[in-house]
Amino acid sequence: MRYMASYDLMETLRNTNQWMGATAQAFASYPAFSMLPNPALQWTAAWGQVTERSFQRMVVKPDWGIDSLACDDGRDHLVEVHPVLKRPFGDLIHFNVMGRAIQKRRVLLVAPMSGHYATLLRSTVKSLIPDCEVYVTDWHNARDIPVSAGKFDIEDYTQYLIDFMRTLGPDLHVIAVCQPVPLTLAATAILAKEDRAAQPKTLTLMGGPVDPDANPTDVTDFGHRVTMGQLEQTLIQRVGYKYAGVGRKVYPGLLQLSSFMSMNAEKHIRAFSDQIIHTAQGKASDHDKHNKFYDEYLAVMDMTAEFYLSTVERLFKKREIAQNKFVFKGTPVDFADITDVPIKIVEGGQDDISAPGQCAAALALCSGLADSKKAIHVEPDAGHYGIFAGSSWRNNIRPLVLDFIDSNS
Repeated sequence: MRYMASYDLMETLRNTNQWMGATAQAFASYPAFSMLPNPALQWTAAWGQVTERSFQRMVVKPDWGIDSLACDDGRDHLVEVHPVLKRPFGDLIHFNVMGRAIQKRRVLLVAPMSGHYATLLRSTVKSLIPDCEVYVTDWHNARDIPVSAGKFDIEDYTQYLIDFMRTLGPDLHVIAVCQPVPLTLAATAILAKEDRAAQPKTLTLMGGPVDPDANPTDVTDFGHRVTMGQLEQTLIQRVGYKYAGVGRKVYPGLLQLSSFMSMNAEKHIRAFSDQIIHTAQGKASDHDKHNKFYDEYLAVMDMTAEFYLSTVERLFKKREIAQNKFVFKGTPVDFADITDVPIKIVEGGQDDISAPGQCAAALALCSGLADSKKAIHVEPDAGHYGIFAGSSWRNNIRPLVLDFIDSNS
């Protein structure tokens, strides 16, 4: 009950702040107050509007917001998000451009399970849809998954990736972003040994911690600074009665969000202060730069406790992937089994989460792969998010990835 009480306490605090924001905005917006011009009322309403929106977004899964695509025929085609395979902990979805000819490139975009929803890759998906048939791993919020669905650790995650690749069949190109990079590499190695026909045609690995000790950052070195017991005691809670996953042990999204924001606290405080000022001055809008960013950034999801703890223990502390000692369902995985899947590494020169060298370690692990099938690109001015979103991705990295796919199709 102790773990459940702390979960409900966090939700209560979030809910209270949302209510206080809504109340402040409503109270300060009474028409009668307009007869008495008072800047304090404007500031109160602005604070309430920003506060209510921010705390409300923390428990809502964002929409993909990809409704149509302008095609070469001069027409706008509707985009349907279609589930290809539905599973308790995550679905395989396809962005189906209705009425458009099927594209030659078939891409599986492996989204992170690291606190945010797959919609974090919205801009990546938008940029790939015009030229590819895009599939995405759409992970579910653990708070909404009943305990009866069972556990979900890194081996279960790997099995999901294997199943998704098998479902999509041959001629598939896989792009993994951030956290899933090591496990995507493991899934490919397993298929290389057990089911070569289901291997992807190419593998693009972007900014993931294959070897977190190759170039440690504050984020990837965190596992060495705490014990597993400390993590379980301080970060793991049980889902409260409000959600379908009541009783499930999780690493709560709200707790993850507090960690994310504390790393750049001054930046976030300044951003929200500026937004309150802009709102009070009438310069803010529903879809301005601040709201577009924070509507996504604040939307967090719970991870199952076993997934988080096994990730820290096996990938960061024991470095099972980095040392080629990963075991899947009792069987050792050998990355040398990958012999005919070309691999491209993409890293950001300014990445302070998964620094240059961590992802590139995958190339050395794949000793059975010819050097001609290995490629690496380091984007000098890109940070962690820049390698899959923003101008660095659109102008430099995306064309290189598509060329890599085409040259190995």
